[in-house]
Amino acid sequence: METRLEHILTHSYKAGMIDHLATHNDDFGEAIQLAVADKQPYSWRAAWLLWSCMEENDPRIRPHIRTIIDAIPSKRDGHQRELLKILQQMDISEKDEGCLFDLCVTMWEKINSRPSVRWQAFNTIVGIAKKHPLLFNEIKCLTEDHYLDTLSPGIKNSIFRMITEYS
Repeated sequence: METRLEHILTHSYKAGMIDHLATHNDDFGEAIQLAVADKQPYSWRAAWLLWSCMEENDPRIRPHIRTIIDAIPSKRDGHQRELLKILQQMDISEKDEGCLFDLCVTMWEKINSRPSVRWQAFNTIVGIAKKHPLLFNEIKCLTEDHYLDTLSPGIKNSIFRMITEYS
């Protein structure tokens, strides 16, 4: 049977979903659980909604950071993108940053993945490298032509701006 939140996720527009989570804080935990699950069509939508409803470094998400990181590899492209967007808003421990960095490098290197997912992965890599500047030397090799060939000119320019700005 469909839960109240699952019904909202499939029968409401974004504003209605956001209003629902704002007025039913008890459903926030279910949204997190759905976001890391493989229960479509709800899981991707829950991740998308969480990013829209969360605060920066949201204390409700903090205990689930490692679970989110561990869930990413098994998800489809769009779902991965939404989970990365959530993590980009969180302060992550160095241990978890290492795992997330490695995961994002792997995602970036999959040149046949959706460009939006690869861009989010690269954005996460750069975000971590800002905290650990020595990593910039390592990530410059990730901008070789064969990694960029499948990307649009706009995404390529964005990648180069990120590298130039922070290196």
